[in-house]
Amino acid sequence: MSMRRSAHLLLLSLALPLCPLAAQQAPEPAASPEPAEEIRVSRAAGPIEVDGVLGDPGWSGATPYETFYETNPGDNVEPKVKTVAWITHDDDYLYAAFEFSDPEPGKIRAPYSDRDDVPGSTDYGGIILDTRNDGKTGFMFLVNPSNIQYDAVNSDASGEDSAPDFYWDSAARVGPQGWTLEIRIPFSSLRYESGDVQDWGVLLYRNYPRDFRYQMFSSRLPRGSNCFICHQKKLTGLAGLPSGNHLVLAPYGAGRRDSFPENGRLGNRLTDETNDWDLGLDAKWTPDADNAIDLTINPDFSQVESDVAQITANERFALSVPEKRPFFLEGADLLASPLALVYTRSITSPRWGARATGELGGNTLYTVLVGDDQGGGLAILPGPQASSFALQDYSSRVALGRIRRDYGRSFVSVLFTDREIDGSDGGGHNRVIGPGILWRPNRRDSYSFQFLYSDTENPNRPDLTRQWTGQSLTSHALYGAWVRNTRTYDWAFQYYDIGDDFRADVGFIPQVGIRDGIGTVGWTFFPKEGPFRRIRPFLRTRYVSGTGGDLLVRRLIPGVQLSGLWSSSVSLEGRQETLRVGRELFDYSYFVGSLSLSPSQKVADLSLDLTLGEAADVVNARLGNVATIALEAIVRPTDHLALQLIGSRRTLDVSPTGTGARDRRLFTAEVSRLKATYTFNSRSYLRLIGQRTRTERDRALYTVPVRAQEDEFNGSALFAYKLNWQTVLFLGYGDDREQPLASDELKPAQRRLFFKISYAFQR
Repeated sequence: MSMRRSAHLLLLSLALPLCPLAAQQAPEPAASPEPAEEIRVSRAAGPIEVDGVLGDPGWSGATPYETFYETNPGDNVEPKVKTVAWITHDDDYLYAAFEFSDPEPGKIRAPYSDRDDVPGSTDYGGIILDTRNDGKTGFMFLVNPSNIQYDAVNSDASGEDSAPDFYWDSAARVGPQGWTLEIRIPFSSLRYESGDVQDWGVLLYRNYPRDFRYQMFSSRLPRGSNCFICHQKKLTGLAGLPSGNHLVLAPYGAGRRDSFPENGRLGNRLTDETNDWDLGLDAKWTPDADNAIDLTINPDFSQVESDVAQITANERFALSVPEKRPFFLEGADLLASPLALVYTRSITSPRWGARATGELGGNTLYTVLVGDDQGGGLAILPGPQASSFALQDYSSRVALGRIRRDYGRSFVSVLFTDREIDGSDGGGHNRVIGPGILWRPNRRDSYSFQFLYSDTENPNRPDLTRQWTGQSLTSHALYGAWVRNTRTYDWAFQYYDIGDDFRADVGFIPQVGIRDGIGTVGWTFFPKEGPFRRIRPFLRTRYVSGTGGDLLVRRLIPGVQLSGLWSSSVSLEGRQETLRVGRELFDYSYFVGSLSLSPSQKVADLSLDLTLGEAADVVNARLGNVATIALEAIVRPTDHLALQLIGSRRTLDVSPTGTGARDRRLFTAEVSRLKATYTFNSRSYLRLIGQRTRTERDRALYTVPVRAQEDEFNGSALFAYKLNWQTVLFLGYGDDREQPLASDELKPAQRRLFFKISYAFQR
């Protein structure tokens, strides 16, 4: 049976049992929100000690809030467990307290972990604040029963981002009736308009994972709405809040010793380099509650944790990695856009940086960042069929920013980036600017538009790549989309038009010279019984052509998504694809499936991704058969110890002659990673990481020179102590090994010892 027919039968067998459910669907309710309900806050009647015990005098006058709704898996129904919340404030802090009742407190999931490592498979709760009261952006302050904090920015325009960190305190206690939580948030950590009397938005939240993942909010969340923060309650009664003038100075000291093979040859003994000592400073000043100014001098932008390796064999375009460096995270949600014009990992080694973020008037937001980049790393050279790289071996000055004017839940904006390369390093520049619009006429539909213009002068550096000869380029990029979400059906139509010479050197756009149209239609069922409580069959299609009209990619994807028992999420797709490689067009089909679930406290998370079927060999321009499998598991033998295991493997078999002869293995690529973390408490942990990447190739099957084997191992150990996100102590060791060209063994490539100490002074 062909792969194409197998995929069709699998999807048909999944879809047929769902058809009778259509007749059982209730009529779609109106998408209008419930009337806004106020949660009134009074000033604390006395002092409050944040210790997880709710008997302090300051709570005596606070009004309890007890109305919560189960929004998942139930549809805004009465929750299975009771939650009570209180909110109050004094001159400097906003306080929130929670009493989370639990009939079986022995089943509370409260593992110890690093800050922001609070997955949906664990118990947690907290508060989401919309301090601008615009119904679009919320600051999330969530905590699990072991007092592990999670903070994030949730934007209805760009989604949830846990990278930003804030100063705040919390305490949690588990007892015989459940658990309690106290949160204290300094007003200096928040951004809000000036004024003696404040009205904010608020959502109170509880996550309760058992047989299903139960989510409870203080507001109803209608299914099919195109926004989340917009359903908040109004938080009233705030008065006499501080107006700003808050300063944080965080000096740091760091030391590092690296050892490399003698004479730069793998296999030679390692020799120590001179110790590297660094001093630097991060500073943040909030002149008022609306604005923040950040400055960094000689920042330490080293990665405390290595990035998870990705299989790149048979990939046509560059793969992105997430940003982890604190300096770039203030206002990061404001820089998010459909076209990834800002990718701060492209700023590799700044000497200094400065940033201003805030609000102008009532509805205008801005962020501006400038820096002096010493270079290093790789620059992306984009193309219509593939991208390549060049060494970013030059100094440059970088500037980027965005200003956004809000109109209700819609906005217009202007985004720009600029990289100016030093004349002594070849000169040149890349400047990009353009407007963007998000229009939400109702709670079902959203329309997005972005236009960008780029002006590029490549550096005169043919020693780095033949493409860089100082030539000038100008081009454009255009994006448009219409997305509709309802309780039962949804659709999305997107279109990209990116010119051949468009460049975004501070962004991440590895494919240019294309016109790309994507359409998706889905229908959602919500069974009230059974293992799955959400079932969504869908159909997606995509057509990509070059700017000259030649077909590059054509794709048809019928599929189904399911979610339910044990926080499970399942996706099954049968893909039919036409792909251009060089001048050749290849037609083939394959299957893509994924599964994730959290079955218990001990086996916290399991995930599987699978790709099987035909695939194009993009290096040698022929058809083959691919098999990709990726497994990940997080096992917790105790609440203090977490073992994360990651393994992925990709193989591609091809026919040497293309005449149907017995397939031979073109390559096998593997990644294996083990991360063991022992968290002593909410402030300190010890982490060990071992990661190996390995690729084997049959050189006789390649039409270009390749290495027969590549092997690399990265190991590290880290002890961390954190009073807060900027008052830290790191002690670490790293050991990297690689395979020389004329050897089958791994040889030492680098060994390093490092430490960092930083302390945040606040005024």
